[in-house]
Amino acid sequence: MLTTTLFPGRYVQGPDAIRHLAEEVKRFGEKAFMITDPYVYENIFPDYKKDIEKDIKLTTESFEGECTDNEIQRLSEIVRKKDTDIVIGFGGGKTIDTAKAVAHEVKLPMIIIPSLASTDAPCSALSVIYTEKGEVDRYLFLPQNPNVIMVDTRIIVNAPSRFLVSGMGDALATWFEAESCMVSYAPNMTGKAGSMTAYNLANLCYETLLEYGELAKDACDAGVTTPALEKVVEANTLLSGLGFESGGLATAHAIHNGLTVLEPTHDYYHGEKVTIGTLASLFLTDKPTDLIDEVYGFCRSVGLPVTLAEIGLKDVSDEDLYKVAKAATKEEETIHNEPMPVDADKVFAALKMVDQYGKNFL
Repeated sequence: MLTTTLFPGRYVQGPDAIRHLAEEVKRFGEKAFMITDPYVYENIFPDYKKDIEKDIKLTTESFEGECTDNEIQRLSEIVRKKDTDIVIGFGGGKTIDTAKAVAHEVKLPMIIIPSLASTDAPCSALSVIYTEKGEVDRYLFLPQNPNVIMVDTRIIVNAPSRFLVSGMGDALATWFEAESCMVSYAPNMTGKAGSMTAYNLANLCYETLLEYGELAKDACDAGVTTPALEKVVEANTLLSGLGFESGGLATAHAIHNGLTVLEPTHDYYHGEKVTIGTLASLFLTDKPTDLIDEVYGFCRSVGLPVTLAEIGLKDVSDEDLYKVAKAATKEEETIHNEPMPVDADKVFAALKMVDQYGKNFL
């Protein structure tokens, strides 16, 4: 059986990692084009701007909030008019996905600097493309992973801990989805089977969250970097990125995509909605009660949602919830990587169980 495992070119993590940006850029050239969101540009980048710009030529442009085809094309046209050697994406998940897509469009290498540890987007060779209304449209598969990922944990701990916790929610799905793909011989994001390395990294991701997740949240609330914080940031970013891409996706992310059809969920973070998908997968795949309780207990300990009300669906109708189930089970969705047949009725029942069982943990 042919297996494929994907890796980024270089992963750099630690306090003040961004101060080494010029050093990384110079491995590709002297001129860089940075795509960043307005908050990062106004509140974070100024602290590093002088140090970076004394060694390289840097052009910056703001991302306008949604990773859409129109935004990718707008930024690509700007980059094409500049003399630049590399594209840098500095910001949250959608900024990063947009920068990766732009680098692909203009055929330049890329450096990714996440301002949050809220998703596993930084390491992957794909971008999630949204519609102008904020609904998931499709995955854009890229020919290579980022050349460099630089995770500055001093920046990470200065963000509200809700972002770090959301990243734990995204990472929590990694092992359960990879395990389903392993059991069913389903393909990973390359269309081929995952490797032993990928599955074991996915499992390490889960174990790291259970052991260090609560301590990492406390460190973030205190605004300090600690060994536990560093471990969870690595789990959220690198282990989850390698695990999902080379291990594969299944129920959790399909249900996330389904949840985006309901507008009230748009105010909640990616990892928060993925968590609901992970919890649903536990019932869908008939996991033992002690494991279900372990996962629910972890979610409660760090503040991840365990009921539909916690992602804006307090009074959701069965009709609307069934729309989520229908969207999550579309023919092209990764939920069909599960080792058993899945349909909308089963997903609807699993979502109802998530909510009912979750009320025991409030």
